[in-house]
Amino acid sequence: MGKNDDNDYDWDKEVAEFEKSKGGVKGLVDSGITKVPRFFISPPEPDAEAAPRPDAPIPTIDLEGVRAETIGEIRSASRTWGFFQVVNHGIPAAVMDAVLRGTRGLHEQPKEAKQGLYTSDGSADVRFYTINARLEEGNAASWRDAFACKFTDGAIDPELVPPVCRDEIMEYMKHMVKVRDVLSELLSEALGARKELLAEMQCMESEYLTCLYYPASPEPDKSLGTVEHSDPTVLTVLLQDDTGGLQIKHDGRWIDVPPVPGALIVNIGDFLQLMSNDKLMSVEHRVLCRSRGSRVSVACFFFPRAQQMTNIYGPIKQVVSPNNPALYKQVNYIDFVTHYQKRSSRGGHSALANYKLIDSLVNLS
Repeated sequence: MGKNDDNDYDWDKEVAEFEKSKGGVKGLVDSGITKVPRFFISPPEPDAEAAPRPDAPIPTIDLEGVRAETIGEIRSASRTWGFFQVVNHGIPAAVMDAVLRGTRGLHEQPKEAKQGLYTSDGSADVRFYTINARLEEGNAASWRDAFACKFTDGAIDPELVPPVCRDEIMEYMKHMVKVRDVLSELLSEALGARKELLAEMQCMESEYLTCLYYPASPEPDKSLGTVEHSDPTVLTVLLQDDTGGLQIKHDGRWIDVPPVPGALIVNIGDFLQLMSNDKLMSVEHRVLCRSRGSRVSVACFFFPRAQQMTNIYGPIKQVVSPNNPALYKQVNYIDFVTHYQKRSSRGGHSALANYKLIDSLVNLS
């Protein structure tokens, strides 16, 4: 099992040996490898996706602009792109720079300083990992390392966070929850509801902060920094450094998301697409590998409070009408994410199709 008859390659063995090393991708690079291990190699993309990318950038929205205009811009960007950048969001540049430095400092420690945190157990409040779930043969791992902190109901024991980045992460999260509150109101109003709607649903009261490190690859054309995926959560807010590499899929093609100084990137998650009845769209995205240097970014994923994770969510009543019937079944967040993870381990992406109502598929065909 796990064998490839062409060259007697043992997929399971190589993955297991990599995980046992607890050194991550940076550990491979530091060891001096000249070829990418096979389980990181991504299949070639279809010609249509590799076609020249359009020049139009994703929207950049000023959160201190005229509110009615800002709401309209967020509604349009979330429906058309699924991504937008925000400026004047209230997080000081010094705080953003510090959390990026803390991320780099954490990942560039000697391997021995990180090994104790290395685990594939997603339930851990704090962990270091490369492969997020069981990697089925034929799928590709992402060429990056991740350090994650889970803020259940917005809280975590600070002592669990390594000192090298503890203060930086805790300070950043104080500001991040304020940004969350602003976006929650604006997205609620973009759906035609009261600004308190999403806050009252408590669907973004927990956070999963992931500090990502992308080392250079000896064969950058063979793998991806982050493989193509959509986010199963409600909302993601990303801080990236100035190196670039993030791409989103728009109109069937990959387009670059170049860094905007001082901006945060916001993207709609699959669960919010379900709740919005496709008024807000989650889209696939990825990160390219590089031949030199490294990239760091910090992603904050928002999801429901612990006591709300088993509650039933479905298309909210404000977006459903006789002319716009519900497109999705009701589901709780735990089941939704569990199904997403099963699809992901088999090379699938969004779990949304599994919750589409049959009647809606017929009406749309």
